Amino acid sequence: MDGTEAETNAWVHLVVQGGEWAGWSMYGNDPFEDHAGPFYYRIADDGAPVCAMRPERKHMNGGGFMHGGALMTFADYCLFVIARDALKDSRSVTATFNSEFVGAVPEGALLECVGEVVKAGRSMVFVRGIMSVEGEAVLSFSAVLKKTAPRT
Repeated sequence: MDGTEAETNAWVHLVVQGGEWAGWSMYGNDPFEDHAGPFYYRIADDGAPVCAMRPERKHMNGGGFMHGGALMTFADYCLFVIARDALKDSRSVTATFNSEFVGAVPEGALLECVGEVVKAGRSMVFVRGIMSVEGEAVLSFSAVLKKTAPRT
């Protein structure tokens, strides 16, 4: 990729070919998320998106658990995966974001996220999700995504 405008306006979906994440996908063209991740997603058998990551040392706070800002960054990534179908023709931004921290995430844990589009309107998409480790909730969140322009 050479950074042309056409490339920066398109989501890039890459299927991981090997290792723990084989068969999962990554999407890119977001330099911050590339730096903050790696983040992955797949489509479950029921058609619902599932996002996941394994927190590394760089994601930890001084107490040895995943930093709240890192959790919120991953949640923001998840919003756009969860709302992918509702946003396929539009560029968009996060307009509001609410979260509740309800558990701690240790380094190396498998952090998973599922969610749903509550409502997809003409210009706004309402999304909610929950993150968990080994079936225990660690973060619940909701957000509104604002469609800003047609995707070219």
